[in-house]
Amino acid sequence: MVRANGAVSLRELARVVQTSEVTVRRDVRALEAEGLLDRRHGGAVLPGGFTREPGYPQKTHLAAAEKSAIADLAASLVEEGDAVVVGAGTTTQELARRLARVPGLTVVTNSLLVAQALAHANRVEVVMTGGTLRGSNYALVGSGAEQSLHGLRVSKAFISGSGLTADRGLSTTNMLSASVDRALVQSAAEVIVLADHTKLGADTMFQTVPTEAITRLVTDEHAAAEDPTARELDALADCGVQIAVAPLGLTAEPPVHQSVPAVAVAPRRTAPPPGPAPLPGQRRPGAHGGPPTQLPSRLAELGAPRGR
Repeated sequence: MVRANGAVSLRELARVVQTSEVTVRRDVRALEAEGLLDRRHGGAVLPGGFTREPGYPQKTHLAAAEKSAIADLAASLVEEGDAVVVGAGTTTQELARRLARVPGLTVVTNSLLVAQALAHANRVEVVMTGGTLRGSNYALVGSGAEQSLHGLRVSKAFISGSGLTADRGLSTTNMLSASVDRALVQSAAEVIVLADHTKLGADTMFQTVPTEAITRLVTDEHAAAEDPTARELDALADCGVQIAVAPLGLTAEPPVHQSVPAVAVAPRRTAPPPGPAPLPGQRRPGAHGGPPTQLPSRLAELGAPRGR
């Protein structure tokens, strides 16, 4: 499965082979010891994951339910009449499908997939960058794409990548993609990263957005339920990143212009600190240097933008 898809989640492996994630995790460790794959938080990739990127057909099948939930929540952050930039990726493609129903929206993108998802949205204006087509992810890259973004200013940037850590921020495996992503981010007042649990803790070759430049992270509920990724969320929250956890298993897609609650499923195992109750799915901010908190600790408030 890793050879076919480039990456795979432990949950998907457990489902396919009909065994527990504990068993799958043990077997993945054994395969890593033999040099057949590299472990990542919540999954595994082929060796040399710092430079190898799975193609679009493979990425569409990886964490599909999680990407859909993330897109639902991210769409609720967009208001009527907004101007936003949307980067390339399968998660941002899911977001674009939901943005098609937001009236008066202007979307700037370097992604053919995002533009295609919005092509028949009569009330959405789509502005594409120039550049050279990168066929593996259907994105426009290069100096033409970067120059077309010069002088642009929008309210929000929605961007994805190959890995996200508190130490290094968002990263990707391709230098040209990283350069365009940086240009997209520089045009926005607020930077929103969309990353499912398989990307948390993963570090790839080219940094796109340093942690201090990320305003919000939208991830899925598995990230808050597993210790390695939950610790990464805590570290990101300590760096000032506002974190929203998207619930899985929604039976119907809500209207994109209305608020979608972010719900963290892991129960709080310690008494909450004093003060106003957090919104659903959000962690209370934690003090730097304090002891680790139990899940789901330190979800930052979703509504108020962080000072940049």
